[in-house]
Amino acid sequence: MKIVTVAAVVLVALVAVFVSASFFVVDETKQAVITLFGEPVAIVIGSMPPELRVDFEKAIKDYEREKRTKLTIKQGAGLYTKAPFLQKVIILEDRILEYDSEPTDIVTKDKKHLLVDNFARWRIVNPLWFIQTVRTENGAQARLDDIIYSVLREELAKSNVVEIVRTDNIHSLKEQIATGRETIMNAVAKKSDGSARRYGIQVVDVRIKRADLPQENLNAIFNRMRAERERISKQYRSEGEEEAAKIRAETDRDVKIMLAEAYKEAEKTKGNGDGKAAAIYAQAYSANEEFYKFLQSLEVVEKSTSDKDQLIISTSSGVYRYMK
Repeated sequence: MKIVTVAAVVLVALVAVFVSASFFVVDETKQAVITLFGEPVAIVIGSMPPELRVDFEKAIKDYEREKRTKLTIKQGAGLYTKAPFLQKVIILEDRILEYDSEPTDIVTKDKKHLLVDNFARWRIVNPLWFIQTVRTENGAQARLDDIIYSVLREELAKSNVVEIVRTDNIHSLKEQIATGRETIMNAVAKKSDGSARRYGIQVVDVRIKRADLPQENLNAIFNRMRAERERISKQYRSEGEEEAAKIRAETDRDVKIMLAEAYKEAEKTKGNGDGKAAAIYAQAYSANEEFYKFLQSLEVVEKSTSDKDQLIISTSSGVYRYMK
């Protein structure tokens, strides 16, 4: 009885092992490659976009033609079967993955050194090529490190610092930055993607997190920036002072013209008034000439003496004769 029980247990265990070795699950975030003695025999792809599916199918046909074999292609998450103990399942990510590099020294077009810290987004678009070339995500990261750094260094070497640190279509004080960081990084992503496709990798995007100057160059750069801003501010001030001087000169000229015109009108009016007054005085004084001479003598005495003066005069001649 004990022998039967042990045999039943062993049989159940063998069946469980056989079943577990015959089935595998691929969830929504994964894709898989099934190999037989190291050679791919089936592929389970995930949510592959239609534009990538065309290139993938072409690569599969080329592989089948070269190896004279036939690959089974399946798509979607679910429960799948394989030959137990003979076939091996390699599970790969179907999601967009992150690549993050260490800061590296880059020399720009204007001979400036920058410490550039960049990152990228990538995904596995050809599981067959992926396992044949880089095999694992760590291998893919190492390959991407070489590709992206090379392309990034090449593209940044074509641009000045001002183009790298600014975005596109930004107006500076003197010029418009038509080529900025966005254009540069799009070019880096496109070239990196072209180089990474032969490894079954699509580079979705490449971006710069930080672009810093080396510490020993910061003071010199800041001093140049300060000098440039001071030069521009002095230029603006001098242009403003020049414009202010023009405005003041025009205003002074207009004021002088207005004052001259006013003085001219005033003198003209004053002359007309003095003429009329003289005519009136002449007409009035002509009626009594002696009285006019008396008034005139009083004015002369008033203007030539003060209240404290004591006069000893003769009233027989001169202006004082009218004071008898």
